[in-house]
Amino acid sequence: MIDFRYHLVSIVAVFLALTVGLVLGTTMLQDPLLNTLQSETADLRGQSEQLRTERDAAERVGAGADTFAEALSEEVLARRLDGVGVVVVAAPGADAGVVTALADRVEEADGEVVGRVDLTPELVDGDNATFVGELAFQVARDPDRLTGNAHERAGAELGRALAHAGRTDEAPADGSGTGDGRKDEGEQEEHRDDRAAAAVLAAFAEGGLVALQGEPAEAADAVVVVAPAFGSEGDTETAHAVLTTLVSALRAQVGPTVLAGDAASAGPGGLLARARAQEPAYSTVDLAGRPMGDVIAVLALAASLREPGAAYGVGEGVVGVVPEPLPGPRYTGDGDEGDSGSGDFEDGDGSDHDVRRATRGEE
Repeated sequence: MIDFRYHLVSIVAVFLALTVGLVLGTTMLQDPLLNTLQSETADLRGQSEQLRTERDAAERVGAGADTFAEALSEEVLARRLDGVGVVVVAAPGADAGVVTALADRVEEADGEVVGRVDLTPELVDGDNATFVGELAFQVARDPDRLTGNAHERAGAELGRALAHAGRTDEAPADGSGTGDGRKDEGEQEEHRDDRAAAAVLAAFAEGGLVALQGEPAEAADAVVVVAPAFGSEGDTETAHAVLTTLVSALRAQVGPTVLAGDAASAGPGGLLARARAQEPAYSTVDLAGRPMGDVIAVLALAASLREPGAAYGVGEGVVGVVPEPLPGPRYTGDGDEGDSGSGDFEDGDGSDHDVRRATRGEE
């Protein structure tokens, strides 16, 4: 039988062994361990300082680029959108300042902002898909033409209502060009029913799906869509899926289209990242919200008047920061079409383009 003294000696031996181990560990390993930790800490501190320096330098370069863009924007953008009617579309959660800045840049490029369409959270809410699809069917001038899901149908009807009266309804099947060829005179007259187009837009507005400013019905030669700000109500997976569908539909009906967002929207989970993964026919720009990015967005829109869409900015999958070569003025100083003009505004066709162009010439 084991007595109490045996237990006591065993317990004392265990604690003595622990004490000896702690003493040996702290005396024999202290210096090497501390030296290693100090060396690693110094390396991390050095890397942190280097990254901070690089970040500060990048911020200064970005600020300089914005200042440079502000100083030269008038020269860089002048007449790049001469005679082009542009509708600005704001996604739910889009920054109001970015929307205003892009509209100002369009006008600086001698384009005309013919209207603005604000998409509401109700439009991009997946639970409202049935209502959205039924409304699109009800307002359609030719319901038999409607295909796709609810938001594809809604986007097609919105696009047809916005598209300029002299433009064909569909973009080329191969994705080249802008789909802005002229119809013959009879077809133009049929398509020029502004009241019908305005009624379609009014129906979407009364349904709480859009809010309208200006008179965008059958006035758009091009579209600028402003993406939702990071973390806003429109910056969700469901909203992204709806928005990419709507932008594709607008591009198919109107023609030249740019989806503009900030750098965050081009990162993982962002709207621009999702759009670019689908290799869309429209252009994307991921620097909107700063002067340099707003100028690039307008240049991208000008380039889209002649070429298929592309991705511009600094995010993944871009073809470059800016279109290359840069689009030139649409018209020379004497009113003749410049080398970079798309050729769709011909003298004497009686279109609204000529009215806009003549008005600017008189100014």
